[in-house]
Parts: sequence; C-alpha cells; structure tokens
Amino acid sequence: MNTIKTSTLNPISRLIFSSRWMQLPLYLGLILAQGVYVILFIKELFHLIEGATNLSEQLIMLAVLGLIDVVMISNLLVMVIVGGYETFVSRLNLQGHPDLPEWLSHVNASVLKVKLAMAIIGISSIHLLKTFIAIGSLGSANSAFTEAGVMWQTIIHMVFILSAIGIAYTDKLMSEALRVSGKEH
Repeated sequence: MNTIKTSTLNPISRLIFSSRWMQLPLYLGLILAQGVYVILFIKELFHLIEGATNLSEQLIMLAVLGLIDVVMISNLLVMVIVGGYETFVSRLNLQGHPDLPEWLSHVNASVLKVKLAMAIIGISSIHLLKTFIAIGSLGSANSAFTEAGVMWQTIIHMVFILSAIGIAYTDKLMSEALRVSGKEH
C-alpha cells in the first residue's frame, strides 16, 4: 500500500489537502440541526398523545406522517453527516464496530448522491401524501390548498424522481465504464 505522509507534501499541496477540515464546522452544525429535529419530534409526539382521544383519524394520520417526515429528514442528516465526513474530510475508522451501518462500508460520492436522492424522494412522498390526505377542502374558501399548488407539488415530486433516476443511471454508466477500463489494464 502506497501511503503519502502529509509532511512530505509541498506547502501548497498541504494547504489544499488540509482545507477539507474547513467542512468540520458544517458537519457539527448539522449535528446541532439534528438535535432541533429531535426536539421537534418530541413536541409533535407529545401533541399527538395529548390529543389522541380528541383527534379525528385523518388528523392522527397527518400527525403520524409528520413524525415519519421528521425521522426521514433525520436519516438524511445522518447520511450527510457520516457519509460526507467519511468521504470528504477523514476516515472514521469504525471497522469492526458492532453498530457500523452496512452502507458506510462502501460509501463514496456516487453512493452518497444516490442515497440522498432516494431520501429526498421519500421526504417528498410524505409531503405529497400529507397533501392528498388533507386535500378534502380543496376549492373551498378556507382551504389551505389550491389546485395549482397541488399540481406544482406533484410536478416537483416527479422532477425529484426523474432526477434520482438520472443520477442512478449516470452512476451505473460510470461504474460500468470503470469496470470495463479496469479489465483492459
């Protein structure tokens, strides 16, 4: 294994390579943001439990979907924090750890992009489902939704899906090209 010590790099190379550590405060900020989502989850769960006997089934379903949404956003944050740090800043050296996520063993920028795209689609799906459940008052004066708003939300969701398909297809083409070029050398 050919390892390069940073002390043997010229000063410009060392500075450029060390600049990756400037991302550390960004990842720490995302950890704090995840803490905010934990607080939001607890608050929303408390409201759900408190109103469980008074809420309609539709409102309970919307509240549960809201909780799922918070969990999915939190999962997205974990993927970005752990996967991004591991890919762009420094290795976490978690080999052999019993809680090591399966996906982290083969994380790279391409895998992270596809996983993030799929998480965004999941979050968008929850929002769209919440809209479809709450849409009963569409057209009335007190409705929180408009036909145009629902249409745009659906279009944006479809764009997310098409983007994820495009990212996955591009990743597949790149993987195949690397595999073929690796066999030729």
